[in-house]
Amino acid sequence: MASELRVTGTMVWYYYVCKRQVWLVAHQLDPDPEDDNLEYGRFLHQHAYKREKKEISIGHAVFDLFREEGENLVIGEVKKSSKHLTSARMQLLYYLRELKRMGVQATGEIRIPEEKRVVRVMLDPESERELDRAEREILRIIYLDKPPKAEKTPLCRSCAYRELCWA
Repeated sequence: MASELRVTGTMVWYYYVCKRQVWLVAHQLDPDPEDDNLEYGRFLHQHAYKREKKEISIGHAVFDLFREEGENLVIGEVKKSSKHLTSARMQLLYYLRELKRMGVQATGEIRIPEEKRVVRVMLDPESERELDRAEREILRIIYLDKPPKAEKTPLCRSCAYRELCWA
């Protein structure tokens, strides 16, 4: 199993929200699929930005939106709020770095339809260093024999994994 584990954009997202979730998702322990937040996220993903090209998978990267602006590729992630902007930014930077490794230059946008907000994201050397550090820590976490200890935070109330941590 150890050779199967690989860092994904979703793990990068979770890393900046909750380290325990990194381990859970890496070990294919899925959150409650009927969780209201997840259901709303799926709804938003389906119905927001209907005219944009949706969900593309390139290598290990799957991002929500993409379009071309001249010769530049713009990829986007749709989020329901700016509450986890750091997580969303790092996830998008991860996808931009994956594209760069494939020889594709791109920029990114975090789209928050309910706030009518678009946050532009560009990969730079400092972001790449932060991603390298995060990726090393994510790999350390996913190779643990058991998940990190659950730590109660205000985010736990709306977490789709709450039953796994607090049942």
